[in-house]
Amino acid sequence: MGKIKTIEYFRVLPRWLFVKITDEHGNYGWGEATLEGHSQAVEGCLDAMTQRFVGYEADNIELLWQTAHRHSFYRGGPVLMSALAGIDIALWDLLSRRLKLPLHILLGGAVRHKIKVYSWIGGDRPRDVEAAAKERYAQGFRAVKMNATEDVDWLDSPSALETSVERCRIVKALGMDVGLDFHGRLHKPMAKQLARALEPHRPLFIEEPLLSEHYEGIKQLSGLTTIPIALGERLYSRWDVKRFLHDTSIDVLQPDISHCGGISEIRRIASMAEAYDVAIAPHCPLGPIALAACVQIAMCTPNFTIQEMGLTIHYNTELGEFDITNYIKDKRVWDVREGYVEGLNGVGLGIEVDEEEVRKVARTANAWTPKGFVGPDGSIREW
Repeated sequence: MGKIKTIEYFRVLPRWLFVKITDEHGNYGWGEATLEGHSQAVEGCLDAMTQRFVGYEADNIELLWQTAHRHSFYRGGPVLMSALAGIDIALWDLLSRRLKLPLHILLGGAVRHKIKVYSWIGGDRPRDVEAAAKERYAQGFRAVKMNATEDVDWLDSPSALETSVERCRIVKALGMDVGLDFHGRLHKPMAKQLARALEPHRPLFIEEPLLSEHYEGIKQLSGLTTIPIALGERLYSRWDVKRFLHDTSIDVLQPDISHCGGISEIRRIASMAEAYDVAIAPHCPLGPIALAACVQIAMCTPNFTIQEMGLTIHYNTELGEFDITNYIKDKRVWDVREGYVEGLNGVGLGIEVDEEEVRKVARTANAWTPKGFVGPDGSIREW
């Protein structure tokens, strides 16, 4: 046992926010509180949590989690839950490091030894997907994800969807599975058409076919297609998730470990989903700490199915040299072979953070700015 002595956070390129917690005995753990495009808001929340939780017993992770959530009065949402996630992940890392065990052992032990993964191709305005998919295949991936469309109007010409179907066909012809991320860009009139057009090509899943707030539309869409429906990155707790499980409108749940309150909450969400025969495929186009935490969850979660990896995702390459192989000492942990990465069996999260690089980059890193689309008439479109 040891009391929390310091809580530090580090804004690093390309768009990540890391958290380090140290206890009074010098034990430490790392977490990730990345909320893409809203780092300053999360940093403000972390300042408040630091003032509140320095002096708490570092081992009492659930007590801290419940205090942060229930004593805040205004609960949930992306900012609070991302800040809490960074602290929660760091505390689990600290505890399992102190006990000299891999984190998944503390959560019941491994149910698998390697983790099925996919990565991104195509960018925000998807193009050149054949060459990109071949490159991913050579890297060891056997599944990829891409944005289904560029920006689309509320009701657009059906021809706006034709290239989406062709890109799916091209990637499938290479022998790879492909998920299509609608990214909440489409509204119901277009989402229904695209799901129907994609069905003969059997994508792995369609993601966020509508924004999560349109739960009644997602329920309707689920009755119109046999393609598995996935979503969850914009759901921040088990209370946000339960409506979709109860009305059986989704097949794959994609909570983001850095958005939904961390390891403690994603475990509860996964257990809820298992009771409804829903698979877990955590959202993670983020940094290496979040990914390592996801791998620990994947290793001990029966209904886990596939893990997103942000390796050379367009958000990273647009800003230069920084990727998930940065900020860690052993970059080989993210080597992909025949569609899998090996489970992480080192102590804690199973990675060693390069603190020197983290502190160096954090000295000058600017916050990442959210993107957006504007239609030809000047109106705002979903990104």
